[in-house]
Amino acid sequence: MATATTVNVKLSRSNRIYRSSEPVEGKIVIKSATSISHQAIRLSVNGSVNLQVRGGSAGVIESFYGVIKPIQIVKKTIEVKSSGKIPPGTTEIPFSLNLREPGESIVEKFYETFHGTNINIQYLLTADIPRGYLHKPLSATMEFIIESGRVDLPERPIPPEMVIFYITQDTQRHPLLPEIKTGGFRVTGKLATQCSLQDPLSGELTVEASSVPITSIDIHLLRVESIIVGERIVTETSLIQSTQIGDGDVCHNMTLPIYVLLPRLLMCPSVFAGPFSVEFKVCITISFKSKLAKAQPKSDPTAPRLWMALERLPLELVRTKRDQFSC
Repeated sequence: MATATTVNVKLSRSNRIYRSSEPVEGKIVIKSATSISHQAIRLSVNGSVNLQVRGGSAGVIESFYGVIKPIQIVKKTIEVKSSGKIPPGTTEIPFSLNLREPGESIVEKFYETFHGTNINIQYLLTADIPRGYLHKPLSATMEFIIESGRVDLPERPIPPEMVIFYITQDTQRHPLLPEIKTGGFRVTGKLATQCSLQDPLSGELTVEASSVPITSIDIHLLRVESIIVGERIVTETSLIQSTQIGDGDVCHNMTLPIYVLLPRLLMCPSVFAGPFSVEFKVCITISFKSKLAKAQPKSDPTAPRLWMALERLPLELVRTKRDQFSC
């Protein structure tokens, strides 16, 4: 039985990270037990912002689902090899594709790669090998990552913009258990609300007083995705990751460091475009000892609870030249 012919796209950079001003280079690798004829070998690049509004999200009716067209960033095709034959064995065909030509007018900005809940910014390379009506065409697709170009970035990382916060029973907008409300508590600290993607989220936190023992202190990273649908703005907030910085009833008046690494593909520089935006927030949660907490099922860790205190802060993410990966 003959071995099936396979096609793969292999990029020149193992991290698959490129800037829009750079050519995307690599090889189309074809493995075949026999020689195959083809009409041409073409390489296509497709970059787009895919917007999705799920039925019922933020009060949006079901009819809105699936009506939002993707925003095209780049779409072009080049012929890598004209029609002919591919010999048996392994054949590697090099390619170089410019995402944008010098002097070419840009319809849409090259937004950075981002995979969110309702917003996905994705760049794909596809190799196509048509073989005529009697043979099944061959194809392969590879995602690559776009980051901001060096020219548009500041030389130095932006110094973290530290914001001082305090959390007490009086700052809470949701009801608390009577023993927490009457006994009182006070948590203070500072946090960087503007930082580079390369750097960790940093700050500090101190429990000054608490009448009820604390069980956990957590830092949650949130993404806030907004999409314009007709005359409405649909916004959804979702959890990216959680980091515990205090376990149990921590010592009072002891400074706890905040040090959270940022996940690359789930975060990007804050984006404020016309039809959509991607923002980020930090949610600090203080969980107090309570029998109710054990009885309730765990769901959204940032949802207001009777035994929890919350503080949400905006987080602006930027990229600098120091954040660029060496290739």
